[in-house]
Amino acid sequence: MKATKLPDLTLYLVTDRRLAGNRPLTELVQQAVAGGVTVVQLREKDCSSRQYLELALALKKILPPEIPLIINDRLDVALAAAADGLHLGQSDLPPEVARRYLGPGAIIGLTVENPEQLAEAKNLPVDYLAISPIFLTPTKTDTGPAWGLQGLVQARKLTRRPLLAIGGINETNVAEVIKAGADGVAVVSAICAAPDPELAARKLRRLIEEARTGSF
Repeated sequence: MKATKLPDLTLYLVTDRRLAGNRPLTELVQQAVAGGVTVVQLREKDCSSRQYLELALALKKILPPEIPLIINDRLDVALAAAADGLHLGQSDLPPEVARRYLGPGAIIGLTVENPEQLAEAKNLPVDYLAISPIFLTPTKTDTGPAWGLQGLVQARKLTRRPLLAIGGINETNVAEVIKAGADGVAVVSAICAAPDPELAARKLRRLIEEARTGSF
């Protein structure tokens, strides 16, 4: 696993092949990156270990060097594919274990679902925290109550760690999420289910940049 710096979390794509329909995942990701995605996380819960690795290797082959590939949950796949990092949930491997195997240069993210978990993450060896869910979403139902925009504002006050907002984010609310303190947004259906992933990514990226500069 190569040494990396903290990625640009601006527009973080989380994959979901079920939402992609008949489109190959590599094609969808290429289009999303062309539209402005800055990080790609491979999250595929319903495939074998071999298939997961094959997908990871296929994405590594087509991603530009500046776009990190993060693997969801699977330390073994992250290592085997020499991915740039690993994203962990609260029921996954402890971050300390992941860091021991991945080394200091890997990117490790952690999902936090409430203020208690946010506080506990203070001393963990992770690079960014995913605040989840901001809004309730049908693509991920095993989460706690939604943080909402005010919850995100409070989370921003409680930590200096980079914050990635995820859950129900789309072009109708992405500007508010950025203004509430998120360093970036993670999206699933807003890009994976879009008829034109490149156009969807470009719209989201424009709205994020406008919100940051106050021109929205």
